[in-house]
Amino acid sequence: MGQEIAADHFQAEERALFDQRLAEETALLRSALASGSFSSSGFVAGCELEAWLIDRNLFPVPNNEAFLAHLDHPLVVPELSRFNVELNSTPQALHGNALLRMESELEQTWRYCMKKAHDLDNALILIGILPTVREQDLCLANISSLNRFSALNTEVIKLRGGRPIQINISGEERLALSQMDVMLEAAATSFQVHLQVPVEKAVRYYNASLMLCAPLVAVTANSPFLFQHTLWEETRIPLFEQAVNLGEQAAERVTFGSGYLESSVWECFEENLKMYAALLPIQFDTPPSRFDHLRLHNGTIWRWSRPLIGFDNAGQPHVRIEQRVMAAGPSILDQIASAAFYYGAVHYLAEQIRPPETDLLFSAAHANFYRAAQYGLEATLDWPGEQRMVNAASLIQDELLPIADYGLTMLGIDRDSRRRYLNIIEARVKSRQTGAAWQRAYLNDHDRNFFDLTAKYLENQRSGAPVHEWGI
Repeated sequence: MGQEIAADHFQAEERALFDQRLAEETALLRSALASGSFSSSGFVAGCELEAWLIDRNLFPVPNNEAFLAHLDHPLVVPELSRFNVELNSTPQALHGNALLRMESELEQTWRYCMKKAHDLDNALILIGILPTVREQDLCLANISSLNRFSALNTEVIKLRGGRPIQINISGEERLALSQMDVMLEAAATSFQVHLQVPVEKAVRYYNASLMLCAPLVAVTANSPFLFQHTLWEETRIPLFEQAVNLGEQAAERVTFGSGYLESSVWECFEENLKMYAALLPIQFDTPPSRFDHLRLHNGTIWRWSRPLIGFDNAGQPHVRIEQRVMAAGPSILDQIASAAFYYGAVHYLAEQIRPPETDLLFSAAHANFYRAAQYGLEATLDWPGEQRMVNAASLIQDELLPIADYGLTMLGIDRDSRRRYLNIIEARVKSRQTGAAWQRAYLNDHDRNFFDLTAKYLENQRSGAPVHEWGI
């Protein structure tokens, strides 16, 4: 959940004071990480799931304020646009039937949200990019009312010197457009999973998470279209990166990162301090040990996999890894299956005696990620082993699914859960039917009717069936 702020514009002295507090907290974080102040316990899982509100004509409906008031649910909050909301899960200790509990809670929240949306003559849909979204929907009139969203827009445009944001994506077709605000970001909705890890192992889990970005985005792709253009299998990736770009002279705010970590997650926060101007220089009247300025600043740098600082119920700080590459949808069951695949694979890789990232250059992991986003399961990926360049689907089926199963076993996840979720990933890979693949196949078989596509997708999603079982 994002932090709300008290203002939506800032003075020079506020920026200077924020920078001072940020530097102080970054230095304190380094010593706190080294001194044993952070939690060595784990593993704890959680997730955030973004959804679209739509009307009976299947267009986005900017109604999240009324919907959230009617819903009155602590785990459901607004997103950037008035037609998006975010569902959150409660943290689950990752053993036994934790994944089943996560699925049950998310499914219950989702069903309740759908019921409350229906009361307002609206509907909810989980999909990376809504096929029926129009350029006119992504305007400042539809930005959510929270200060942090309007402030974010103001600061991005200010740091761009008033120059419009340029979108240029080439896939099967090419889309080029410009816009004077950040609302194009609202076209991309995600399923973000969190994993709290022992602080002494955080570097290994972060690096393993980067290695897994490519296979994860390949097997969860669900965003092949934007404004009725056929682009990448996961068009969310280039769209989000370009939608908050601050220009050629600034570091990328949405990024795969600059390298593996070497000895501490502090390296990410040091990079945040040195390379990124504050977008939201809010002052907090809290002690430096709460890291409020550091955490807010980190929240405006959207690495596809990033470390987060949090606190447990007793007030002890901990480190979480947030994996951000997966699209929303196609079904709740699909989402938890994808989370299970990630949790198992990342645990296995991070716990190996020889760090697997030693055998995969960061530049290769980076290139893998963008090939997977463009081509999905048909991408060719560089992976440690005799063959090196392998098909994404083959890599997942032959190597990553077995290690994910072993990793979940190491975590103490029960056998029924492992079979339930990993069998879904296996079937998705064998059928080659991700959400993106299903969307493209359905559209090609139905005269490129994006409204029929959206209606059928919504019908299938409401059935609860995983996407590999969806008919064309």
